[in-house]
Amino acid sequence: MSLAESAGTDYVCIVQLTDSHLFARDSGDLLGLDTLDSLNSVIDLVLNEIVRMDLVLATGDIAQDGSEDAYRRFIAASLRLPAPCHWIPGNHDDATLMQRLGNASGLSRDWVDIGNWRIVLLDSSLAGSVAGYLADSQLQRLDDALATAGERHLMVCLHHHPVDIGCGWMQPIGLHNTDALFDRLSGQGAVKAILWGHVHQEFDDVWQGARLLATPSTCVQFAADSRDFATDTLAPGYRWLRLYDDGQLETGVSRLPAGSYLPDPDAEGY
Repeated sequence: MSLAESAGTDYVCIVQLTDSHLFARDSGDLLGLDTLDSLNSVIDLVLNEIVRMDLVLATGDIAQDGSEDAYRRFIAASLRLPAPCHWIPGNHDDATLMQRLGNASGLSRDWVDIGNWRIVLLDSSLAGSVAGYLADSQLQRLDDALATAGERHLMVCLHHHPVDIGCGWMQPIGLHNTDALFDRLSGQGAVKAILWGHVHQEFDDVWQGARLLATPSTCVQFAADSRDFATDTLAPGYRWLRLYDDGQLETGVSRLPAGSYLPDPDAEGY
């Protein structure tokens, strides 16, 4: 189902952008791909396809080089969208700098209440590590969000994947304390979805009735089910979500035209 259909009144519309990997310089490239240009092309696609949006989520690796200029480039790009944006850091990000800039701009929040939903924003980044970890402060944030949500449905967002996605090379660089996360979420029927980035590919599964969702990058795509590092020729994209008042969820991925923004086929890592 496309969000280009007529908007309803019993849901909120969310757009997820992830893994933009921007640089301080204007034409910075990742594996031969201009990341700012591809991000703006994805935003053009969003503006062309989405009739209505209520919230934009940016789920980490906003910058490749952790520079302030890169974050300001993202902020400028996100302001093209007619909805508030909130972000969380990834392993390539400077989480402290993002918090400072995010506090000033409203991009950084512990959680967002919208419609009948609470969107929980967790920082799974760990300084100096590609893999992720939820610090005690983040687990407490989750505890507080669950305890005070009332009758709201919840979606939990982080950067790192908390489950095996079938890529051997990515398994060791996911979330390292998954038990701490799932122990808290187990039996929490109000939690309807867990959403992340990091993996540069689409993923959709179910755990205890909650959707497990990952989303293509706005730049380079990684090949699904790959044992070793491998890029994909799929185009950059984004995810849309409809979160209904009754707790139901509809979602899909939309991509730029096939053949758009192909990475260096000889790349062996990033």
